[in-house]
Amino acid sequence: MGAGAGTGPDGGTQSAAISTRLNWLRAGVLGANDGIISTAGLVVGVAGATTSRSAILAAGVAGLLAGALSMAAGEYVSVSSQRDSEKAALDLERRELAESPAEELEELTGLLVERGLSRSVAREAAEQLTERDALRAHARVELGINPDELANPWHAALASLVAFTVGALLPLLAIVLPGPSGRVPVTVGAVLLALTLCGVLSARLGGAGAARAVLRNVAGGALAMAVTYAVGTWLGGASS
Repeated sequence: MGAGAGTGPDGGTQSAAISTRLNWLRAGVLGANDGIISTAGLVVGVAGATTSRSAILAAGVAGLLAGALSMAAGEYVSVSSQRDSEKAALDLERRELAESPAEELEELTGLLVERGLSRSVAREAAEQLTERDALRAHARVELGINPDELANPWHAALASLVAFTVGALLPLLAIVLPGPSGRVPVTVGAVLLALTLCGVLSARLGGAGAARAVLRNVAGGALAMAVTYAVGTWLGGASS
């Protein structure tokens, strides 16, 4: 929910807004990270099987489109479910306010007391908030929801699509621009550098240590590329 003890509903809304922005930023970093790893694994695997630039490019573009659209669709479904839950919670709160206004006022008072206000001040604040907009007050203080800023599935889908695409473009460009002998080394170096940056950003956004996050990220990407390259090389040799 919103703010901790000693903060009012507006402070809680500000904290929730900051948390929402951080979550969006973190989701963007993770989406780009997914685009980097999945596309890098795909194009490196194809490069292990063939030196044809057109084949590598076709596979990379197909993987980028499939991955970006899949991420966007998944995010749309997920955030749509979240939005439905928020609407259902607001509808329930609206009914409770209509049926039991006194109990809801007492509940709001108790929530403000839990946040550090004295009983008398909490009661006065609850009465004023209820007079101004009872549903908004309960939505913010009790549910941690801003009725004016419900989760938007279209925004989420677009953000996910863009983040994945941006991440996927790096290994795709790195694999098709150099000559045949430099494709894989250049791609591996660019991908590992990008994964290092993503690991640092995700660690800072999550308040965790960067070293472990970077190690996990780089190790996972390196393993994905090693496995797909080995498989691609084997399949390319077997078919020749």
